[in-house]
Amino acid sequence: MASTEIDEDGHNRGGMWVLDQKIDQPMDEEAGRLKNMYREKKFSTLLLLRLAYQSLGVVYGDLGTSPLYVFYNTFPHGIKDQEDVIGALSLIIYSLTLVPLLKYVLIVLRANDNGQGGTLALYSLLCRHANIKTIPNQHHTDEELTTYSRSTFHEKSFAAKTKRWLEKQAYIKNIILMLALVGTCMVIGDGILTPAISVLSAVGGIKVNHADLSNGVVVLVAVVILVGLFSMQHYGTDRVGWLFAPIVLLWFLLIGGIGMFNICKYDSSILKAFSPVYIYRYLLRGGKDGWTSLGGILLSITGTEALFADLAHFPVSSVQIAFTLLVFPCLLLAYSGQAAYLMHNLDHSQDAFYRSIPDKIYWPVFVVATAAAVVASQATISATFSIIKQALAHGCFPRVKVVHTSKNFLGQIYIPDINWILMILCIAVTAGFKNQSQIGNAYGTAVVLVMLVTTLLMILIMILVWRCHWILVVGFTGLSLVVECTYFSAVLFKVDQGGWAPLVIAGTFLLIMYVWHYGTVKRYEFEMHSKVSMSWILGLGPSLGLVRVPGIGLVYTELASGVPHIFSHFITNLPAIHSVVVFVCVKYLPVYTVPEDERFLVKRIGPKNFHMFRCVARYGYKDLHKKDDDFEKKLFHNLFVFVKLESMMEECSDSDDYSLYGQQTEQSREGLLNNNGNTVSLNMDPTVSSVDSIVSVTSPSQGNVTEVDEIEFLNNCRDAGVVHILGNTVVRASRDSRFHKKIAVDYIYAFLRKICRENSVIFNVPHESLLNVGQVFYV
Repeated sequence: MASTEIDEDGHNRGGMWVLDQKIDQPMDEEAGRLKNMYREKKFSTLLLLRLAYQSLGVVYGDLGTSPLYVFYNTFPHGIKDQEDVIGALSLIIYSLTLVPLLKYVLIVLRANDNGQGGTLALYSLLCRHANIKTIPNQHHTDEELTTYSRSTFHEKSFAAKTKRWLEKQAYIKNIILMLALVGTCMVIGDGILTPAISVLSAVGGIKVNHADLSNGVVVLVAVVILVGLFSMQHYGTDRVGWLFAPIVLLWFLLIGGIGMFNICKYDSSILKAFSPVYIYRYLLRGGKDGWTSLGGILLSITGTEALFADLAHFPVSSVQIAFTLLVFPCLLLAYSGQAAYLMHNLDHSQDAFYRSIPDKIYWPVFVVATAAAVVASQATISATFSIIKQALAHGCFPRVKVVHTSKNFLGQIYIPDINWILMILCIAVTAGFKNQSQIGNAYGTAVVLVMLVTTLLMILIMILVWRCHWILVVGFTGLSLVVECTYFSAVLFKVDQGGWAPLVIAGTFLLIMYVWHYGTVKRYEFEMHSKVSMSWILGLGPSLGLVRVPGIGLVYTELASGVPHIFSHFITNLPAIHSVVVFVCVKYLPVYTVPEDERFLVKRIGPKNFHMFRCVARYGYKDLHKKDDDFEKKLFHNLFVFVKLESMMEECSDSDDYSLYGQQTEQSREGLLNNNGNTVSLNMDPTVSSVDSIVSVTSPSQGNVTEVDEIEFLNNCRDAGVVHILGNTVVRASRDSRFHKKIAVDYIYAFLRKICRENSVIFNVPHESLLNVGQVFYV
């Protein structure tokens, strides 16, 4: 008698669904998990103030050091008129109000992904609300994760229509991915340019009291500090991180106090710059020079994109409190004070910050400024490591070594290869340009492009995630694009004056990331095309047509369903296979983290006497593979739990007879068997997960095996030895491919594969138990 289950929505589900759940679905899912356990918690006022204080050192270091170099980059050739100072200050005031305050602090920060910010976090958020991920390796069970939060909407709503349109158009998916990658590459550019301009500007204060010093000495001191900064990265920020917040707090209080002092001492009339009329007068009077000077004004809001990328684990409300109560007022006072000083010292624009400091506190401020520049650089470098880790999880960056530097904080990581690349490029920029003006032009280009990418991604966030009214979407988009496109048009005039640097850096990283992602997608498509027919596996019988030797074979594959081609390639070339075969798939999901108790999904492939299983290990983009034996231990633990739970379910079942889903004729099965073991399934449907587990058999021929016997059998096989079987797939461009495709696949992708880390190193597989199976395919 067929059994029937009723789901929580009240729909009847037949025996086939029950069977599918028994064999093909994870057995360790717990019902009734709360979906909101990872949502932002409510904090007390005192705790929020404490977190706001701590966020200063992580989030606001970059934005806070901008007063060191803004007026110099705005007026690199000096100031002609006092009205220009007022106009520039007015532009700074309204830039700080519109971009950091209104756009980012009040709106964009709310688009975080469980506390994570940045362009790839926005992309992950979109991937959960629409099927736009270019690697279709997700299963419907992934949506049951407690961290897989997403909004639902009515089928006839504008959000639903937008979702369907995005999912139908393959080129739109690629455009969204490219946008996220461009934003990521520009943040990497920030990781190079921020230390260069911040440290160089801070150290430049030496020349104010020692005018006889050459610029080369300043550059040398800056390079020494940068080398020391990057050399200390492997220690992590956990030990010295407690110093960051007091340094940045002291910095903001100093620049705010000095600004207030200068306003009172020099010219309080500078406060009329709060009138936007002076912006119009400034641009009208300045003409092209006034327009291009916007590239210098733009530097007043640099660090805004890092504000979002460095959000980390701080609640949004604490970051908002820190900005509105301390950062924003102190920045306004600092810029107003410098402007008041310049009103009476028009020829001091090149070092306005240091010359406006009272003599008695000059050197203490110099020390704090240098320390604040180091903190700002550290925050940007950490953000670069974090965003590259996210790119790794999305299959958009070659495999590199990731070191976890803190036992207490998940997000504190160190990537040695990237660290030294950043150091070399940062020193090259500092020593190559030698002055703040050209570095500032480069910095402005990177910043404005990140802001544009964020705006474009936020359009989709507001539609799909927040389900905002179209008027709000148009208002936000229009205002953001007007401001950012204005700045973008200004930095275009300075491409030949240093603005080319971030474009070259970002272009190089974008080429690497896109080619790697292209190769990853093609490898996955090859795996999908070449899946082995389950009928062929069943036809081989329990012995798989081979000698089953004691031990467990872990076959690593990128497929979360189906039997990979590497397995058929293996058993057609070797006469033996292990008594137990486990197909292991490690995949990343567009979520921040996957809880440990939900990480592994286990299911059986074929009848019990085949002793074949599948284990899917799921990770979020912030999760790390630790270099120890935990992975293998947890895998076997979940395998044993699965066997126990499966046995318990079978005891409750009405029958041991299984039906075949999508039956094959005997003739077609014989045809598959006569093909010398090389038959592959050409089914491209990524949801064919039931074919490999719902099988046409009765009770195993060896009799009913109890779960105790099977667990004992698994333990004996484990004691006999575990062998890790990894596929070494070589990708080649087909002969009729175009020239650029051959260059990308045969040279760039092949080179990246050669220099990146092997999967065996990432999974910590001992060499004595590693077996590589090579295969070549053409794209």
